[in-house]
Amino acid sequence: MSRIGKLPVNLPKGVTVTVSDTNVVSVKGPLGELSQPVSPDLKVNVVDNTIVLERPTDSKTHKSLHGLYRALIANMVIGVSQGFKKELELVGVGYRAEAKGQLLEMSLGYSHDIIMQLPDEVKIETKTERRSNPVITLTSIDKQLIGHVAAKIRSLRPPEPYKGKGIKFVGETLRRKAGKSASV
Repeated sequence: MSRIGKLPVNLPKGVTVTVSDTNVVSVKGPLGELSQPVSPDLKVNVVDNTIVLERPTDSKTHKSLHGLYRALIANMVIGVSQGFKKELELVGVGYRAEAKGQLLEMSLGYSHDIIMQLPDEVKIETKTERRSNPVITLTSIDKQLIGHVAAKIRSLRPPEPYKGKGIKFVGETLRRKAGKSASV
């Protein structure tokens, strides 16, 4: 059996869940509302303050869908109650970032500045202090969307293994390589 799929999803205070006839799960909380269509094979039950998913058979596809949709629903519940946050750090001389509404303007060592339009669901903050690297903070209720946006920003200048310059997640450890060694 799917160990993840068997676990019930506990609902915190202020979070309500509705399941429509077409198997669309809607989660509403203090931070917003999210919805996710669920496979018609699975059955979503809301009992007291928990959500339980049931599958019809023990086939491989049903087992995988069971764990997948349970994890997606759990992420929606956490998102509407607490929200998600990702922090990216710009490491490099002259690298900077500035937020102007939903536009993110970055200088990453290219001959031009990069301007990126972010979705309305993602809130952005930039922080630049003297003697420290600029930090981009993304917050959203949708875990999948915030992860996609953070990965897109990181892909503009991924960290390189020699000096560590580039855009990296705060707390990410990089595998560093030794540079050229002088011949003796």
